[in-house]
Amino acid sequence: MRLIGHHDLDGFGNGGEGMGLQQTRDGRRFMYIAHESAPKNFTVVEVTDPREVGRWWLPGTRVSDREPPPARHERLDAGYRTHNTNVYPERPDRCYVGYIDGGLVILDISDRTNPRQISRLDYHPPATGFTHTTLPLFSKDMLIVSDEAIQPGGKDWPKPAWVVDIHDETRPMIIGTLPIPAPEEFAEVGGRFGAHNLHENYPLPTSFRSDDLVFGAFFNAGVRVFDTSNPWRPVEVGHYIPEPPAGSPFGAAQMNDVYVDENRIIYAIDRFTGGLYIMELTV
Repeated sequence: MRLIGHHDLDGFGNGGEGMGLQQTRDGRRFMYIAHESAPKNFTVVEVTDPREVGRWWLPGTRVSDREPPPARHERLDAGYRTHNTNVYPERPDRCYVGYIDGGLVILDISDRTNPRQISRLDYHPPATGFTHTTLPLFSKDMLIVSDEAIQPGGKDWPKPAWVVDIHDETRPMIIGTLPIPAPEEFAEVGGRFGAHNLHENYPLPTSFRSDDLVFGAFFNAGVRVFDTSNPWRPVEVGHYIPEPPAGSPFGAAQMNDVYVDENRIIYAIDRFTGGLYIMELTV
């Protein structure tokens, strides 16, 4: 026998009283594992692909690479590594990657065994880095690219969500940002201020999908919604900022992630003590 995959169940490996395999309608496969004792009852592991097919990394970032390492940010160095990767059915041969201080990367994955870089847009330095999420707006040949705020009090400002033109995907071009409030409005409120997660237009029946409306979590600036019908002039059409949640270590909401369902109901979570917020867009 040959080992082709392993998962340590995040340290809760005490399985023993049952296993079951489920295949969903879209072909994904999940293994349900019953635990022998507390603190967990059961764990679910996706096993759709147990075998690694291919691998890609930014040249110069691995110990054995012949290429020189990329330049590091002099003031706020967060390193070079993958954060989010997105592949969509509209273009299954493309992977859109947020690579922290490596910026935006577009990969050709038509040959899964040999991912190939099509382009990389690296704007830090001088920007302060931490590219988080890359959201394609396919009908416009545009991307929304968020840079995560990781310092409290706006110390790493600006942390915007960029609007990037990819009509020529070999030469991505920043054409603007999603409008967010001036830093003096939120930098002293408490906690982080700036972009973070975006609703990623998941190709699911329970997910809202739009190339016009973009939803994002902006820490103490709340959940914000933008109309990108004209990507050269995106406008904010709504926002919600919760009251400071009880027990928050920063005394302010820290909206961390956002999901929008097919009915445009917005689900957002706080990073610390605020929990889940459910909202309706009224425009």
